[in-house]
Amino acid sequence: MAEFTMELNDEQKEVRDWLHGFAADVIRPAAAEWDEREETPWPVIQEAAKVGIYSLDFYAQQYFDPTGLGIPMAMEELFWGDAGIALSIVGTGLAAVGVLANGTEEQIGTWIPQMYGDVNDVKVAAFCSSEPDAGSDVASMRTRAVYDEAKDEWVLNGTKTWATNGGIANVHVVVAVVDPELGSKGHASFIVPPGTPGLAQGQKFKKHGIRASHTAEVVLDDVRVPGSCLLGGKEKLDERLARARERARAGGGERVKNAAMATFEASRPAVGAMAVGTARAAYEVALDYAKTREQFGRPIIDNQGVAFQLADMRTSVDAARLLVWRASWMAVNGKPFTAAEGSMSKLFASETAKKVTAQAVQILGGNGYTREYPVERMHRDSAIYTIFEGTSEIQRLVIARTLSGMPIR
Repeated sequence: MAEFTMELNDEQKEVRDWLHGFAADVIRPAAAEWDEREETPWPVIQEAAKVGIYSLDFYAQQYFDPTGLGIPMAMEELFWGDAGIALSIVGTGLAAVGVLANGTEEQIGTWIPQMYGDVNDVKVAAFCSSEPDAGSDVASMRTRAVYDEAKDEWVLNGTKTWATNGGIANVHVVVAVVDPELGSKGHASFIVPPGTPGLAQGQKFKKHGIRASHTAEVVLDDVRVPGSCLLGGKEKLDERLARARERARAGGGERVKNAAMATFEASRPAVGAMAVGTARAAYEVALDYAKTREQFGRPIIDNQGVAFQLADMRTSVDAARLLVWRASWMAVNGKPFTAAEGSMSKLFASETAKKVTAQAVQILGGNGYTREYPVERMHRDSAIYTIFEGTSEIQRLVIARTLSGMPIR
């Protein structure tokens, strides 16, 4: 087990500096343009692929960093550059995590490479869980997967929403209901291969922030996928469903995690790191502005009202990072989240990003409210962190339930 340390090692520092350079030189100069266009920044993803950032190998190296800090460090630097473009670069990772969390070794080796494509033909992937009537309430999911035993195929029907890369993805990972009587415990995840008939993009959303990231509905109309596309395999699914039914009959508390929750639990500290990157970027812009902007013959940072805000902003950013690092270290070293540390990190970092970016706008005053300065965009982008992959309210619910052991509603 790797020992915990507050200091990045030389290799981690080298990777961090490399990512920071890419964020500063490639992502930031393109941020305003792609935010205005509200389109997937394929040229930037292509550049990320050329240098090795958008690749399975890179994310595998960071994912298996024994300290657990590889992924959060990478997320922070890329999202420091720009949240919308960075999400376009890393959005495939959520689908990849879904396969890693639920798939067999063969499925991992087969499908994750197809999610990224190659340098000459980059691809993206989508993780499809939320539905129009089932976001935080995963038990209300309606997308059904029915097994056709004669053909060894699963037939999927339903509509997914808020899917990053939905409809434009090469590979879609879809969470569907296989046993409605078990509620959220009767869910499973499926791979929908490229070009599968019946899958189509629905509405593309015009969003408040992260506008360079493609978000859309995914419509599934009699989508047939081979039995081998059930993540984890049918034998494992049948065993899990049997345990859930037995516990339900016994009236015991069901502790079996469903497929979507397993993915979100693994990704929450990474989302926290994204929020840290955006918050840090806004703080740095505000600090530089406060040191150079003069009012009444002196820099505005000379005023306690501004200086104290900046002190609070930096303190919150550093505290959020430490919570993210703790959760990431615990996860990679197999430490159970006995106090919902993953949700804690996501909750605090998300709320910090919203608060710090708002303070940055305030410090820049009228300039902060214009698109001439990036804090306006950062403030819009920050709103998503308290919403996707579990709202702040859901994180508080998870934490409270974990601490109390009570079924708090």
